[in-house]
Amino acid sequence: MLFDPARHEPLSSAAWDEARARGTIERIVRAAESAYDDGWPMHPLDADGEARVPVHCLYFGACGVIWALRYLEAVGAVSLRRSYADDVERLLPRNRAWLASFGSFDFPSYLMGDTAILMLQRWIDPHARVLDELERLVAGNLDNPARELMWGSPGTMLAALFLHECTGEARWAELFRQTARKLASQLRHSRECDCDYWTQDMYGRTSTYIDAVHGFVGTALPLIRGRHLLDEGAWSAWEARIVNTVSHTAIREGSLANWPAWLSPETRDRPLLMQYCHGAPGFIVCLAEFPGAALDALLLSGAEAIWSAGPLRKGSNLCHGTAGNGYAFLKLYERTRDVRWLERARAFAMHAIAQFEADTERYGQMRYSLWTGDLGLAIYLYDCIAGRARFPTMDVFFAGDVTPSAGTPTAHDAFARTPSR
Repeated sequence: MLFDPARHEPLSSAAWDEARARGTIERIVRAAESAYDDGWPMHPLDADGEARVPVHCLYFGACGVIWALRYLEAVGAVSLRRSYADDVERLLPRNRAWLASFGSFDFPSYLMGDTAILMLQRWIDPHARVLDELERLVAGNLDNPARELMWGSPGTMLAALFLHECTGEARWAELFRQTARKLASQLRHSRECDCDYWTQDMYGRTSTYIDAVHGFVGTALPLIRGRHLLDEGAWSAWEARIVNTVSHTAIREGSLANWPAWLSPETRDRPLLMQYCHGAPGFIVCLAEFPGAALDALLLSGAEAIWSAGPLRKGSNLCHGTAGNGYAFLKLYERTRDVRWLERARAFAMHAIAQFEADTERYGQMRYSLWTGDLGLAIYLYDCIAGRARFPTMDVFFAGDVTPSAGTPTAHDAFARTPSR
């Protein structure tokens, strides 16, 4: 089967209600501001059995909460009661101490380390002297054996792309190209699947993820978005690799499609997941700006599979919840302008609101995080209102005050009319 029905639930019949969506955004933001006490309490679902001490990274810590609050204000969704400017500088030493507490020195990590914290500092204060340190972090992550977006060089390649768009400085474009060249040199080829892939050395084991957080398609996202920084030959090679690997790893059932989390044959008997971090939702989000029509049919088949599966039982969040899956529909709406995808995104939004309300009552607190919690949901609801798709910290970082560099792709076109480059 393309998905495990036990992981999903029937879609709510609630009609789209913009006022309710706006009210939920306001409720989440006001609660987050009220709950702030030199950080935010960790939710039991994020503690994963460990002590519920505050964390400070972008993925599920204070950096992500502050980024989300500032982002929602920048796009005009809310007005904040405080700036959090004085709080950001304290995040760096605290996050380093947290990483060191379990033996990690992956400080350059985009989602878990220093890089996003320094970028947030730069966003809040354009005069902050952090660019040289960011350059050191990105350059120092080139050989990271994780080779994935959360910890490895693909994440810092995305950071370099955001920094190039923000500053226009050539050093970020060169770091982007250096990372792309290094990643190309690290590719392996699967004779069984007839496609290229990377291995990921992390968490004490070697994996063959192909998903949107730890795998191949997560690395494809910055390459696609930053293709204007590559020469024609380099991009053509990446274009062919992406089409080949995405096509050869897809699992099809009739008009539907999904992808396994891993390339390795020994893992193929595990149930397929249908969430952003593992499965079709992440593939669609990461590939939505891919030029040309080569992947169109697969993207549509993946989206139909998401709709068939229904909302996730795990909650409303981005990484492994209903909002993350809904972003696939928003992406296809932007790409195709077919209104049914916007309608489906909004249907998932109403279901996610109900999940958020039920979970808040069940746990007696909100989930103060970006990727795993309620702040990500708030941004998804805003994008459903606006009818656009800007997946937080994957599609946008420096919001509201950034002019894209010349040549940066900023708009989606219909499938058949997407430019070849």
